[in-house]
Amino acid sequence: MAVRQIRLFGDPVLKTPSDLIVDFDEKLFALVEDLLDTTAVAGRAGVAAPQIGINLRAFSFHVDKQLGYVLNPTLAEVSGELRLVEEGCLSVPGLWHKTPRYEWARVTGFDKNGDAVVVEGSGLLAQALQHECDHLDGMLYLDRLDAEERKLAMREVRNSDWFLKN
Repeated sequence: MAVRQIRLFGDPVLKTPSDLIVDFDEKLFALVEDLLDTTAVAGRAGVAAPQIGINLRAFSFHVDKQLGYVLNPTLAEVSGELRLVEEGCLSVPGLWHKTPRYEWARVTGFDKNGDAVVVEGSGLLAQALQHECDHLDGMLYLDRLDAEERKLAMREVRNSDWFLKN
């Protein structure tokens, strides 16, 4: 359908927990298509609905040539070591910081027909699953940084050319 504009840090929708999807209808089908189109842009690993201004529990992912989505996702399980990995976010452009993420993750949820789906994986997919589920809970990766890293990140946000310059 369309590649949607990404909301940036400071937009209240990014800090608001998302609502459960209750209507599996044509509007939802259009949202799924927009999420997939927006995520399919080169260099993107995932997009959560709040990042395109929709406060619903939905995200899409594009990792290792696998393009997909999950509706009403639950981060069902994580395992392996909690490691610091370089992470960025489309809603915080240009910043990358070492973020604690588990090596493996499983997300359960639904497709647009209401059928159960499970997505699981390690490495970048695990990181993306955790990152996108955080978005749906009103969290950004910046919220997971230790105090010193967060202080540095917030300074970088304030000094960025995109922050509060609408």
